[in-house]
Amino acid sequence: MLLRRDEVFVSTDWLAERLESPDVLPVDGSWYLPAMLRDGEPRNGRREFDEGHIPGAVYFDIDAISDQASDLPHMMPSQVAFASAMRKLGVSDGHTLVVYDGLGLFSAPRVWWMLRAMGARRVHLLDGGLPAWTEAGLPLQAGPSARTASHFSARFDASLVADLATVEKALAAKDVAVFDARPHERFTGDAPEPRPGVRAGHMPGARSLAFTQLIEDGRLKPDDELRAILAESGVKDGEPVITSCGSGVSAVTLALALMITGHRDVRVYDGSWAEWGSREDLPVQTGP
Repeated sequence: MLLRRDEVFVSTDWLAERLESPDVLPVDGSWYLPAMLRDGEPRNGRREFDEGHIPGAVYFDIDAISDQASDLPHMMPSQVAFASAMRKLGVSDGHTLVVYDGLGLFSAPRVWWMLRAMGARRVHLLDGGLPAWTEAGLPLQAGPSARTASHFSARFDASLVADLATVEKALAAKDVAVFDARPHERFTGDAPEPRPGVRAGHMPGARSLAFTQLIEDGRLKPDDELRAILAESGVKDGEPVITSCGSGVSAVTLALALMITGHRDVRVYDGSWAEWGSREDLPVQTGP
């Protein structure tokens, strides 16, 4: 999928001017790793949403809106389950959705990708996320969201998602590049994995490109800087790419950077390292 930056991101001014429109719906997709703290306590997306969110927003819980039958974290749910969750949130086919998170650009791309993979096309990311909104002095609303149920038609686009078999085939054939967006020390195995039972290291044949290299001050870096980082990491122009990470969240940030810099064939490995690293029958490599 080839995208332009101005197709993906909207500014805080753009959203503020349209906040009263019934067709525009902010979506809070905040999700945090256990090690992410605020005031010494683990951050909690739903609790922070209730404390203060963009007026009219709904909270998209990526743990709850997932495949509940899987023992892997926040896997993509079925079309039926996703459509049901969107209807309960009040998200309809006619909405223009603006997704944001509390860090600027961390979990919001995952929600954006899930919505696109399930057929939503008028879905954007708020440039700078909630920090940019508050820094601009724009209002917040406290309390849970309450919206009328709407109709959402889920249509799954499998071309955006890679499963384990697809990744194994790509690594064996070496015809699709596999890039790992985790921090480099986790890729090499020098840092332990945060999830119990998941081995340290990486998929043999995968390459490292930490998603943090792509972000500055809660925003995706300019396109020319992204192209330079991707090229330095070994990404070739136009080559098909599968992105992976710890559990399929930051992999989307890498996929997004690829899409807006000219790559058409980009898929996200939904199971990511949570799946591969926990499978004793799959090989693990350590080191650079």
